[in-house]
Amino acid sequence: MPPKKKNKKSKKSKKTKPAKTKKQASKRAAKSYKRDRRTHLSAGELAHFKKLILEQKNEILENARRLRESLVDENTGEYVGENSTFSMHMAEQGTDEIEREKTFMFIQRDEKHLFYLESALERIEKKTYGLCTSCGKPIEKGRLEAVPITQHCFKCKTTISSSA
Repeated sequence: MPPKKKNKKSKKSKKTKPAKTKKQASKRAAKSYKRDRRTHLSAGELAHFKKLILEQKNEILENARRLRESLVDENTGEYVGENSTFSMHMAEQGTDEIEREKTFMFIQRDEKHLFYLESALERIEKKTYGLCTSCGKPIEKGRLEAVPITQHCFKCKTTISSSA
């Protein structure tokens, strides 16, 4: 009997991916945890935090309106105090300019805070509010009460702050 021919189609051996470090594995687990996880807060608690955030949002919008009114004259569209007789002296003009710059900085700060408030409202709608965006673990309710816009648990926030 002739010898049996070997099948040319041999099974390909599966190549295993190199082992990941613990840090990479934990990051991957945290990402999957974030995707699969919903908030630990009840519907009533989410409504409470939504109310807090909306109150802060209304305060900021009102403050921004007042700052803009103090900065620009609605009738003429010019900066308030720009053509004033009090601003004829160079020192007075410099003081007016510094005050305008401070007002712009306050407006920018409020706009940034408004962005964080909108982000928190989106997380409430997606039912992911109250979960740390870094590790995926629940954020303590006391921390959410104190800083409703927070995205990180205390441990992750201290790590981020100390590395910056």
